[in-house]
Amino acid sequence: MKTVLMVAEKPSLAQSIAKILSRGNMSSHKGLNGACSVHKYTGTFAGQPVHFKMTSVCGHVMTLDFLGKYNKWDKVDPAELFSQAPTEKKEANPKLNMVKFLQVEGRGCDYVVLWLDCDKEGENICFEVLDAILPVMNNAHSGEKTVFRARFSSITDTDICNAMTRLGEPDHNEALSVDARQELDLRIGCAFTRFQTKYFQGKYGDLDSSLISFGPCQTPTLGFCVERHDKIQSFKPETYWVLQAKVHTNKEESLLLDWDRVRVFDREIAQMFLNMTKSEKEAQVEATSRKEKAKQRPLALNTVEMLRVASSALGMGPQHAMQIAERLYTQGYISYPRTETTHYPENFDLKGSLRQQANHPYWADLVKQLLAEGINRPRKGHDAGDHPPITPMKSATEAELGGDAWRLYEYITRHFIATVSQDCKYLQSTISFRIGPEKFTCSGKTVISPGTDASIPVHINNICQRNYVTVESGRRLKPTNLGIVLVHGYYKIDAELVLPTIRSAVEKQLNLIAQGKADYHQVLGHTLDIFKRKFHYFVDSIAGMDELMEVSFSPLAATGKPLSRCGKCHRFMKYIQAKPSRLHCSHCDETYTLPQNGTIKLYKELRCPLDDFELVLWSSGSRGKSYPLCPYCYNHPPFRDMKKGMGCNECTHPTCQHSLSMLGIGQCVECENGVLVLDPTSGPKWKVACNTCNVVAHCFENAHRVRVSADTCHTCEAALLDVDFNKVKSPLPGNETQHTGCIFCDPVFQELVELKHAASCHPMHRGGPGRRQGRGRARGRRPPGKPNPRRPKDKMSALAAYFV
Repeated sequence: MKTVLMVAEKPSLAQSIAKILSRGNMSSHKGLNGACSVHKYTGTFAGQPVHFKMTSVCGHVMTLDFLGKYNKWDKVDPAELFSQAPTEKKEANPKLNMVKFLQVEGRGCDYVVLWLDCDKEGENICFEVLDAILPVMNNAHSGEKTVFRARFSSITDTDICNAMTRLGEPDHNEALSVDARQELDLRIGCAFTRFQTKYFQGKYGDLDSSLISFGPCQTPTLGFCVERHDKIQSFKPETYWVLQAKVHTNKEESLLLDWDRVRVFDREIAQMFLNMTKSEKEAQVEATSRKEKAKQRPLALNTVEMLRVASSALGMGPQHAMQIAERLYTQGYISYPRTETTHYPENFDLKGSLRQQANHPYWADLVKQLLAEGINRPRKGHDAGDHPPITPMKSATEAELGGDAWRLYEYITRHFIATVSQDCKYLQSTISFRIGPEKFTCSGKTVISPGTDASIPVHINNICQRNYVTVESGRRLKPTNLGIVLVHGYYKIDAELVLPTIRSAVEKQLNLIAQGKADYHQVLGHTLDIFKRKFHYFVDSIAGMDELMEVSFSPLAATGKPLSRCGKCHRFMKYIQAKPSRLHCSHCDETYTLPQNGTIKLYKELRCPLDDFELVLWSSGSRGKSYPLCPYCYNHPPFRDMKKGMGCNECTHPTCQHSLSMLGIGQCVECENGVLVLDPTSGPKWKVACNTCNVVAHCFENAHRVRVSADTCHTCEAALLDVDFNKVKSPLPGNETQHTGCIFCDPVFQELVELKHAASCHPMHRGGPGRRQGRGRARGRRPPGKPNPRRPKDKMSALAAYFV
C-alpha cells in the first residue's frame, strides 16, 4: 500500500487531527527528535487503501540569518546589511533536528497532506516542510498530484473531515509575502539596532538595556506608549466647581440631581449660585420624559478585540492570552484565534455553534430561548478574507478548563451569544427639577429586553524585555526614560521611523505579493532602498537623538566603580553593572564587554601574561559555574583557535596557569565539544565544570589543595589530579591524606564526584555505560576536541552515572 504523510504545525494539533480522522484507531510513537510524535493508522486516500502517518513540526522549521562575517557586529558597516549582506535559511531550532526528522518520516512516502495553520505564516511553513521532504519522497507517476493542502478553522470532527475531502494546494504567493517580511525585518532591524546599540552603549553607562533595538513593528508600538505618556504628562488640570442637590422623596429614599450648568471655573460665581439655591426647601418638578433606547449587540470577535478585553477586563497580558487561546483552539474548544475578520460568512453554521451551548449550566436558558424564538442575524462587520471570527466550537465547564483558560473561554462564548441576540433595549427616564432659579435633572435606566454583555502581543513583550516600558498596576504600560528618549529622538530625526504609517504601507505591498499582484523582488528592493536612505539620514543626524540622551543618561567615564587595572595605562577601569555589564577605561577611552547574567569581581590581582590586564572572575552563583578571564583577551582573542567571548577556561595558552592547557581534565560527559576544567577558586568545595555546557560537578570536599597533574591516565589519557585532603576528614583508606588519580578511572575518586548542576542530560547517557570517549588536555599530546580511540567505553560509565 502507498503511504500518506500528513504534517501539522504543532504536536498537540497533529494528535487531535489524527484522532478525528482515524476515529481513535491509531498507534503512536515519539519521533527521533523527541519533540514530535508520529501517529499511524490505515484508511483510504484518492480511492485506494493507504497507510497514514500524521506528525508535526514545532512552528517554523527554518529562520533567516546573515552569512559569515555579516553576523559579526565588528566586522561590517551596518549599512551593508541593506543590500550587500547575503542571507540564508537556517534551522530555526538546531537542537530539534527538524529537517532530519522530516526526511526520516517522509522517506518513501507517496503523498503529503499539509495541515499547517491556515494563515500566511502557515503557508510559509508548508514550503519549509516541502523543501525537506520532497527530495526523499517516492517519484510521482505520469504527472500524478502528490502535494495537498488542508484548510480548516477549527479542530472539530465536521471541520477536519470536510477539510480532508476538499484538499487544495499550498499558496506560493502567500509564502513569498512572509519571506519578504522576514528579510525586511532582518535587514532593517539589524542595521538600525547594531548602529544605535554600538553608538549609545559606547557613550553612556546607565542605559540598562543589552540591546538598543529597533523593529519595524516593535518601534511604532513603543511610539504609541510614549505618545500616550506625553499626553498624560502634558495635561494640566484646571479647578472647577459643581453644584449637587439631594432631594428626599420620603424618609428613606433620596435622589442626587445633576446641575444643568454642569460646572463653572470661577469660585465666586459658583458661590453665588450656591447662595441662590441653598435657602430653598423644596425642588419643583417641571417635566418628565421617557424614551426607549437600544445598545447594539457587539460585532463578531477578532483577535485584536479579544486581546483588548483580555487585558482591560480579565487582567491577562496579550502574550499570555494568546497562548491560552491557541491551546483552547488545539483542544477543539474555539475556532482559530488569529483573525482580523468581524463578519461571519453567509454559510457559517451559527445555529450549530449555538446548539453546542444549549445544556451549559450558566447560559442554557438564554441559548434555548434564542433557538426557540430564532436567532438575530449578526451585525455586518469587516471581512478580512482570512478566518471566520473567534467562536466557541464545543461546550466546556469551569471544572474542565479552570483558571485563566476558563475565564477567556467564558468571555469568548458570552461574546458569541451576544452577537446573535437582540440589541439590548432599555427605557431612559428623565425628570427636570427647578431649585430657585437653577435647573437640575435626574436620569435612570430600566432594561426592557437584555442582550448578553460581552464584558498585539509579541511587540508589547519585546518592548518590555528591552526595558523600554514597564507594566504598572492595572496592566498599564509606562515608558522608561530610555523608551521616551528613543521615541522623541526618532520624532526629531525622522518621524516615519516611529509612526505606524510606513509599516502600514509596507504591509499593503506584502499583501499584494500574497495576492499575486506584485513582484516579490521589486517590493523587496524598493522597500529596502527607502529604508537604506532613511538609515543613512539617521546616522548623519544621530546628534539630534544624542542631545536627548545626554540629558537623561550618564557618560561612561562617570559611571560604575573602579575594579581592575588596564593593561595599557595601568589605571583602574570602571565596572559598569547595568546591562550590558562591561569595563571602561576612561584614560584609554576603551570599553570591554564581559559575560552577562552573573557577578564580576577582581581575581586575586593576577595579570594576564599576554597583555598585563588584571584578571576578573565571573560567577553564576554558588551552585553554578565560575571562571577567570582577561578583559582584553575576552574581546580580542589572542590565538587563531579562539573566538571572541572566551574565558581563561577556553584559552589555549601553553603555559599560563589559568588556561585550559593547565586546568583541563578530560572531555565533558554531556556535550560534544566541552572540556571539564578544574575551578581553582572553588575550594574547599571544589568544582569541575564544563567550559561549553552547564555541567558542574562537586568533588573532593574539604580537600586542602587540588592540582591538575602533568601526568595522564594510562587508560583514557585524561589528566590526573593531585589531591591533598584534610587529615581529620580524609576519605582515603588508612588515614592517607594525599592521592593522585583519574576521576574517570580511579575507583577512589569516582566515589567522591557528585553532580550538582546540569542544564540538560543527553538521553544517550541513561541506563547504561557511557558511550563517549575521553579527551586529554592540550599539552602537545592531542589537540582539544580530538577523541581518544583507545579509551574503553566501560571506563566512562562510573563518572557518567553521576551525571544522569
